[in-house]
Amino acid sequence: MKFVACNHVAHAAAILDIFNEAIANSTALYDYQPRAPESMVGWFKAKEAGRFPVVGALEPDGALLGFASYGTFRAWPAYKYTVEHSVYVHKDHRGKGIGRALMQQLIAQAESQQYHVMVGAIDVANAGSIALHEKLGFVHAGTIRQAGFKFGRWLDLVFYQRTLDTPADPVDG
Repeated sequence: MKFVACNHVAHAAAILDIFNEAIANSTALYDYQPRAPESMVGWFKAKEAGRFPVVGALEPDGALLGFASYGTFRAWPAYKYTVEHSVYVHKDHRGKGIGRALMQQLIAQAESQQYHVMVGAIDVANAGSIALHEKLGFVHAGTIRQAGFKFGRWLDLVFYQRTLDTPADPVDG
């Protein structure tokens, strides 16, 4: 397995497949309808504009096993040192340590970009993702009960956070 910076041309279709499988079959994404291919143009543009990484894990043949990224946590300036991340692994490759490896890459990226807090929003029933985050030093930061409604039931959303040692010299403004 190798890690690459994903781009629209090479990876959009594979990322879209992973997103759409998660939408259709899980509560990893609180979304109802599969995303259209053209939605990936805006998704990648937003990542590029914010200088947010999209890290991919590839098989030797180039097939995407999973990806991780982060973006703006909240739009107000004082949140500039906090990012909200996500990690998705192809359904055929879960439980093999790929999510952990992707998250380690993402944490290193966040530190190199001088972020201070990483936040993950996880469905309370996603025990695998919660366990992964806890193993990587994330702690439970709160629960929003009945935050979403999907598959005919209310969904509770938990937040996990990891505080990084960066930046060395934070500033206002």
